[in-house]
Amino acid sequence: MEKINTQNSKRRDTENKIGNDKKYKVINHNVRSSHITGGGGSQAGKYSDLVVGKKGIAALLKYEFLTSTFSGCPGALGILLRKIFYRFLFKKIGKGVVFGRNITLRHPNKIIIGDNVLIDENCMLDAKGNDNKGIEIKNGSYIGRNTILSCKDGDIILEENVNIGFNCEVQSSSHVSIGKNTLVAAYVYIIAGDHIHESEDQPVSLIQGTSKGIVIGENCWLGAKATIFDGVEIGHNVVIGASAVVNEDVAPFSVAVGIPAKVIKNKLAGQKENKQE
Repeated sequence: MEKINTQNSKRRDTENKIGNDKKYKVINHNVRSSHITGGGGSQAGKYSDLVVGKKGIAALLKYEFLTSTFSGCPGALGILLRKIFYRFLFKKIGKGVVFGRNITLRHPNKIIIGDNVLIDENCMLDAKGNDNKGIEIKNGSYIGRNTILSCKDGDIILEENVNIGFNCEVQSSSHVSIGKNTLVAAYVYIIAGDHIHESEDQPVSLIQGTSKGIVIGENCWLGAKATIFDGVEIGHNVVIGASAVVNEDVAPFSVAVGIPAKVIKNKLAGQKENKQE
């Protein structure tokens, strides 16, 4: 991998070529934890950068009032109140959206939610970034309890009828898209980000980050505890086995299992054999 001077890589759109000819971008330092915990700036300013995503006291007060007042409201009344008032936080929100209790929202002004989406309790929707578009969850999708959708100056797109189980994490420093009708089982980790590893004099926490993105096709099934690494493209109608570690592309209609994941079957070939019999 090409070595990058961390002093000269502040621009988010810096792109280079690496081993498999997929482009990657350098992660903007302003979305890393060191920017929030470092010196300089007011506490209110840092909080707004991390959570609210808009400048000004009015945006901060609106965010604080709506989330603190309605986030923990229990039962059907809480669902109704969040349905009414949370729409003032988001960029766009559709009809029939259900928000569970204790959902953490960051940069909600960059989150689009379609019709009939259900977001269960204790989820995090984090769209933070300086130049990214944020998170889009399209019609009929479901986000399971304790699941995290996290942007670090990247984008996350869930197409129609995507079902994500509980305790999953989708992290994007460039782009993650999950095709329609895809099922993601519990404890799946989809991580569109990596680090430069050749630095000899930098602390691990300050090593430069990069991202190539992840694309997951339509009608896929990702088994429980599967891990999808940065730069991977998974075709449509793919099955990823439980606990598999996917670090290279998977062709459409494949079944891949293991660590690292290897294709053990092509579903189209199996269908042809059945027809011949």
